[in-house]
Amino acid sequence: MMTMMLASVSLAGWAFEQPRATGQLAGHLKILSMKEVEAADGDVSAVTPEMYAQYPLVVLSSDGKQTVSVVTANAQGNYKVELPPGPYLLDVQDRARKHVRARPVPFTITAGETTHVNLEMDTGVR
Repeated sequence: MMTMMLASVSLAGWAFEQPRATGQLAGHLKILSMKEVEAADGDVSAVTPEMYAQYPLVVLSSDGKQTVSVVTANAQGNYKVELPPGPYLLDVQDRARKHVRARPVPFTITAGETTHVNLEMDTGVR
């Protein structure tokens, strides 16, 4: 009797440890800047890979009041993050303080699926 009770308690605890189903947010950050930047190798490019690190993206709750995740685009401007299912907003972190022009984009994550959201931002650098 004692052995059976322990087994049922262990199985009940195991049920609570199951991972939650998630989905993925993936997309591309396009940085608009009229000022050209010359790289160390002499290559002239409007956007450098380092610029993506300066503008991390923030995933907010659908009401915009809670930060759910922060993600930085790679050197090509692509990003990917796993999230629980539900509605969210994607924005540039500290957009107002950095004087960045971008519109928050609403999106919904579905378990087991990838939601694609591309974001454009203007640094205002001229």
